[in-house]
Amino acid sequence: MQERPGTDAAGAIHDVAARIRANVGRVIVGAEDPVDLVLVALLAGGHVLLEDVPGTGKTMMARSVARSIGGEFRRIQFTPDLMPTDVLGLNYYSQRTGEFEFRAGPIHANVVLADEINRATPRTQSALLEAMEERTASVDGETRALPRPFVVLATQNPIELEGTFPLPEAQLDRFLLRLKVGYPTAEREAEIVRRFERASPLDTLEAVVTPEELVALAERIGEIHVEDAVVDYAVAVVQATRHHGAFELGASPRATLALFRAARVYAAIQGRDYVRPDDVKALVHPVLSHRLQLSSASRLRGRDADEVLNEILATVEVPIADFA
Repeated sequence: MQERPGTDAAGAIHDVAARIRANVGRVIVGAEDPVDLVLVALLAGGHVLLEDVPGTGKTMMARSVARSIGGEFRRIQFTPDLMPTDVLGLNYYSQRTGEFEFRAGPIHANVVLADEINRATPRTQSALLEAMEERTASVDGETRALPRPFVVLATQNPIELEGTFPLPEAQLDRFLLRLKVGYPTAEREAEIVRRFERASPLDTLEAVVTPEELVALAERIGEIHVEDAVVDYAVAVVQATRHHGAFELGASPRATLALFRAARVYAAIQGRDYVRPDDVKALVHPVLSHRLQLSSASRLRGRDADEVLNEILATVEVPIADFA
């Protein structure tokens, strides 16, 4: 049987993903699924919204991923007084040279942790999200390209809402994925204590891949095969969110493209050169849940987007075929 063009690409992506997962696993205990989703974002050219309480390892995971890909890591603590120039950079007058020089902001890195993004004003949030969308930073009319690969991991605390500026739906739609790290089990928490008893394993973590290799692999994602039936299934799921009575606002066409792109990467990470309906199903919650707005009646009943998405997945017909 003749091999498809995507076979080599899938093998290479699977190998690199396994190396990064194992390397990050030296630091982060039991977070294989969140790490895989961060890798999906890296290779699909998207960004991640981490919605979880403090202390669950979000910063450590971001640092571990950056170390593993040999990339530059920057952390931005978002506060109400943070200005767009604090994120993008600024031109300042140098007395030494007698000219204006550019001082790059923390957005000029491969992995950027935007901590508590909802604490910044909408103006500063917009500056960050523009950089995420365009992959450029514009200061004083001059536009500079951001490094590749480039991924923003933005965090927000779902519990503490006082003094925050919630991201509007149009800006939430810019995030490829939303995920939660979650609390570890008792056994894993005991392992965390033992692992960090003497020193942080992050201090000795070394790169297992270069940024250039990741960029080259990302350009091969288009080689992963997708049957028309799987495309139709993904579209049907997104369409169902627009017609479900529990939602006031369904998922946009951008969400459909995000689901399609993420499913391709997810399949390759598993070592397959083709996408199955199960890949789409695995990504429906992280790709769609933050893009949906519940109706007032649904919120009063205490429903959430994930619950309704489960209903949709149970009703949309799954195509049956030999996708291999």
